[in-house]
Amino acid sequence: MNGKSILIVDDEAPIREMIVVALEMAGYDCLEAENTQQAHALIVDRKPDLILLDWMLPGTSGIELARRLKRDELTADTPIIMLTAKGEEDNKIQGLEVGADDYITKPFSPRELVARLKAVLRRAAPTDSEAPIEIGGLLLDPISHRVTIDGKPAEMGPTEYRLLQFFMTHQERAYTRGQLLDQVWGGNVYVEERTVDVHIRRLRKALGEATKTSCRRCAAPAIVSPARAERLT
Repeated sequence: MNGKSILIVDDEAPIREMIVVALEMAGYDCLEAENTQQAHALIVDRKPDLILLDWMLPGTSGIELARRLKRDELTADTPIIMLTAKGEEDNKIQGLEVGADDYITKPFSPRELVARLKAVLRRAAPTDSEAPIEIGGLLLDPISHRVTIDGKPAEMGPTEYRLLQFFMTHQERAYTRGQLLDQVWGGNVYVEERTVDVHIRRLRKALGEATKTSCRRCAAPAIVSPARAERLT
């Protein structure tokens, strides 16, 4: 066992059983819930390292649970992967916008699920200690993972934090979506390029008015086409 616990939230027992087999073979401990009430109790009591969350659940939906968890500072950093039959583009965007770290549609490959789960856990792992990065009034502390603007905290998710850290340490150039996926998400992660747009919007929202003042270079990054990026380099 690798010590990581995964909470599987799905109202279909056969799907939970299939996921449990795949994850236990990969060395993970598994917790199971068939609705959001059970899930919330396990999250409070057991504090799982990652949540696999179905959208369509009895009572409160999975998407609503994800929204609540990401708004609560005690659970905001817990990675969430939506695992659902709702595969339309609008569904994926909604899932990512409420805070999901990845979105997988059913039917799915257990091997791909494990690979993407590992990637999300890697991205959520604490980074090595580094000196704070400051540009204008924007300060990023890699040790505490806190971001402040003129001394005031800026709340953001782990993916937005990694994007901001990348932009603050790689200034004065434009990046394509593909380049950002490689640098921030990792080259072996199966994430659609549209995902970048979602997280950039969330980062800009988190930084608010700072994107119009002293932090413009890092807070409002440019995303360009591969052809244009080639001309700029």
